[in-house]
Amino acid sequence: MYVQELEPVAGSLGLSALVAALPLLIVLVLLGGVRMKAHLAGLIGLAAAVAVAWLAYGMPLGQTLSSGVQGAVFGLFPIMWIVVNALWIYRMTVRTRHFDILRRSFGRLSDDPRIQALVVAFCFGALLEALAGFGAPVAISAVMLVALGFDPVRAAVVALVANTAPVAFGAMGTPVVTLAQVTGLPLDSVASVVGRQTPLLALVVPLVLVWLVDGRRGLRETWVPALVCGVAFAVAQFVASNYVSAQLADIGAALAGAGALMAVPHARVPAAESVRASVLTGTRSEELDAEDPRGEVVRAYTPYALIVAIFAVAQIPAVKDWLAGATQTWNWPLLDVANPDGEPVSGNMFSLPLVSTGGTLVLFAGLATAVVLGVHARVAVREWLETVRELRFALLTVTSVLALAYVMNLSGQAATIGHFVAAAGAGLAFLSPVLGWFGVAVSGSDTSANALFGALQVTAAQQSGLSPELLAAANSSGGVLGKMISPQNLTIACAAVGLAGREGDLLRKVLPWSLGLLLVMCLIVVGQSTAVLGWMLP
Repeated sequence: MYVQELEPVAGSLGLSALVAALPLLIVLVLLGGVRMKAHLAGLIGLAAAVAVAWLAYGMPLGQTLSSGVQGAVFGLFPIMWIVVNALWIYRMTVRTRHFDILRRSFGRLSDDPRIQALVVAFCFGALLEALAGFGAPVAISAVMLVALGFDPVRAAVVALVANTAPVAFGAMGTPVVTLAQVTGLPLDSVASVVGRQTPLLALVVPLVLVWLVDGRRGLRETWVPALVCGVAFAVAQFVASNYVSAQLADIGAALAGAGALMAVPHARVPAAESVRASVLTGTRSEELDAEDPRGEVVRAYTPYALIVAIFAVAQIPAVKDWLAGATQTWNWPLLDVANPDGEPVSGNMFSLPLVSTGGTLVLFAGLATAVVLGVHARVAVREWLETVRELRFALLTVTSVLALAYVMNLSGQAATIGHFVAAAGAGLAFLSPVLGWFGVAVSGSDTSANALFGALQVTAAQQSGLSPELLAAANSSGGVLGKMISPQNLTIACAAVGLAGREGDLLRKVLPWSLGLLLVMCLIVVGQSTAVLGWMLP
């Protein structure tokens, strides 16, 4: 048995924490300073984590490598299993041109560019985040806004800022699932606290979007539909994450936000020509004027309806128990780790939810989508394989980052850093979202930031007397605000709207919003750690 040590380097907590942080520092410097590709930075960071665990912490090499393999397996299944199947559905809708029909349908919902920004970037972007995440919502939303006539820079900025509130529950809840896994906290507990933080962002973001589209006039004239959309989104996200399913939180929120927005009479009033002239300085796609048969419009919406229906059925207690029956649990080979108190850690065991996991449910929805859209089986398989090929570097990035996280967690590196950080005391509640924000800013992924810092946050919370669930959730909630300034997302946005090389321009436009909203989140977490807002926690 390997027993974790907190002070393996010269008996000093400070020196041990410095050595333990080397893998993280290497990844952050390679990503943010050297601007190395994420999958290469992840692999180098993993090698550093293995070296520190083996040489500094004395973890047997076999157990060190085994812990890394477990993290990589978890990265593939269920994490990337969800993403692959979600993007597969999107690719099939593009191939059959039903995505174009969906785009035209959105364009006809309202003639007001400010409302179009809410429908496309906030609501539909949230739905895409729920299904896929990993940059897809920004790219697709930005392209749709440009097709509607938006100036490319404005379209990219709106898409980036909109991609905040839904991120923590994106890709069928992948970030919070990962957070629960690496921290050992129950998924329901973590999701419920995140669901009492990010909905507060949803109240503000729609108002920010109409300001970005049309300044003070936009806010003055469309604050009612923007607020109604944000409230509906926030309420649905809170209810789903706390009482239904973390995997359904963003889907329900996106649909509720769009439905509430369209129910406001003011949202359907055509915009004044002066508004359209000042906002839409791009070229409007002529395809938007094409008429689509009602039946084809219904088919275009069907894939998303199927996902909602299948996940809803999977939450029925009898069905949920039946699906869970296929879960396989076993002792992970070559791994026998105890915490500093000599108690076996949860990482010694590994669970494989073959059927109940979100990725498999999305796969079922994808099979049904292929039938509804008339995609031949051979073509559907080819599209699935092409999706895997397209995500090959993302697959390598996620598996290497999660392998790094598992090595750090199981060797005791994360615990050492957590004990050291806990010295911040009461200030830890304020710094907790900043850590998540920083992690996402450099990695581009809330999932990766949760894998890197989740266990650290929990350890620091336990040492400082704060709620582990609160700080773990704060890592994810603060992280969502770093997404708009991450190099990966900025590059995706620029490439989508033809602004290659202008990432710096976008960064200058979105950085103030990222920092301002981060400050709001920090204050929320501080309030929730005290009696001021402590009543908000479950």
